[in-house]
Amino acid sequence: MLGKPDDHLFLSALIILGLILFGFFMLANTGLLQLALSSDRSMISWLILALYAAATMHWLYRARALDKETTICREAESSPVSASDAEQSYVVRALSADTANAADRQQLLDTIGDELTNTHATGHFIADLLLKLGLTGTVIGFILMLLPIGEIEQFDPSLMQQLLSAMSGGMAIALYTTLAGLVTSTLLKLQYYLLDSALASLVNRLAVIGATAQYER
Repeated sequence: MLGKPDDHLFLSALIILGLILFGFFMLANTGLLQLALSSDRSMISWLILALYAAATMHWLYRARALDKETTICREAESSPVSASDAEQSYVVRALSADTANAADRQQLLDTIGDELTNTHATGHFIADLLLKLGLTGTVIGFILMLLPIGEIEQFDPSLMQQLLSAMSGGMAIALYTTLAGLVTSTLLKLQYYLLDSALASLVNRLAVIGATAQYER
């Protein structure tokens, strides 16, 4: 058997999701999450969290689908697959294809691998988008922090407290949005790295099964 750790991909994804939710729970329990969201007047942190939640649901769905493909592939190692469900499964389509030589089979595997990889493209795009949104929040925060300074016409000590309060609000936006973008982008990249690794293992397993079947013929 190849790639036994990938036989429980969906379970691994659920465990990782549980750890992530526990981390957010701890942040909420200490009040840091509420502080970050309430201090962000630009609402970019809310947008980052919403996009991350949507991407995580897509990641969980893809983990479930890839786990099913891995299960079919594992069963195919002990018994031949039927071509009746070829349209519903990439693995069945790969193993039931009637290829004349190794080059055709490799081309089919490359095509299937590319199709499955494209299903992860959305997650990778959102991971990059989250990082860029965090950097956008940094720029907006610094702009809001420097605006009060440009409005000063004369030095008045009585206005210093108000000025510092306005500047700290802009700095809070810059820091919290940057932190939110970095954390969520890193987490999402790690999550999809798990899918990419499982996909590579699945394609390698298909190649071995196909080569073995062709050799037996």
